[in-house]
Amino acid sequence: MSALFNRVALIGIGLIGSSIAHAARRGGLAGEIVGTARSKETRETALRLGVVDRIADTAAQAVEGADLVILCIPVGAIGIVMEEIAPSLSKGTIVSDVGSVKGAVIAQALPHLPDGVELVPAHPIAGTEKSGPESGFAELFDGRWCILTPLPQSDLDAVARTRAFWEGLGSHVDVMDAAHHDRVLAVTSHVPHLIAYSIVGTASDLETVTQSEVVKYSASGFRDFTRIAASDPTMWRDVFLTNKEATLEVLGRVTEDLFALQRAIRWGDGDALFEHFSRTRAIRQGIVDAGQDTADADFGRGKGEKPLAGE
Repeated sequence: MSALFNRVALIGIGLIGSSIAHAARRGGLAGEIVGTARSKETRETALRLGVVDRIADTAAQAVEGADLVILCIPVGAIGIVMEEIAPSLSKGTIVSDVGSVKGAVIAQALPHLPDGVELVPAHPIAGTEKSGPESGFAELFDGRWCILTPLPQSDLDAVARTRAFWEGLGSHVDVMDAAHHDRVLAVTSHVPHLIAYSIVGTASDLETVTQSEVVKYSASGFRDFTRIAASDPTMWRDVFLTNKEATLEVLGRVTEDLFALQRAIRWGDGDALFEHFSRTRAIRQGIVDAGQDTADADFGRGKGEKPLAGE
């Protein structure tokens, strides 16, 4: 069976880029996988590990002759990289990405998109707190969701081929418009990450608790917050700056809910606390029932499973 794409170019070969390469090779989706990264060390590591078939020194060189280009870079760099690669893109090429904000990707990419080149933004909701080409693995996307946010004018065949690619990587695929995606992800990913960063930062700043005590007595809740807070700071800086409106809207609602819980605790309103905790516990069960996490004790860590930290 012939490959879905003759040549796939990965701009950025960290966790997501290297995992795409491994999964694409596993699924026979690409005739050739070309990669590039800003760091020479990263490029050399990816080539040494066999993550890609060939390494290019620049993004413009990497996309030459590619029929699928995936930008595995921070959202804030999309415009700069698109401007760099635009003259080297061939007609009929599909350009996609993996960013967890979609409106900003489209706004940055469209001004540099050449005629005859299709833009099909994508967001695989999968990841770990690890980074670099060594951290990638083919199973990262298995059973996880990938959201496509094509433009109204996007070519239907390009969207179908992009969908087939992500399904070939092991993902479930859904399609929605960019604004809806950014609102949904603000609830499910962006604000939770912001809260994790805040709580871990607060713990480190408390003068009444020493740094050694924070580490020594970390219960499971705080420990899991630290795992999330270990995610790539450049990526998350760009997420919050480019999904500002949706994040602030959801954060405002969370703040109101925290005040309500604070009031219930202060006034000893056990019924309100119990009702709230019961409702949120049911949501957790729904996530497990949907196959997006495990109900195993300790989140399956005892079995050596890789913890998932969807963006």
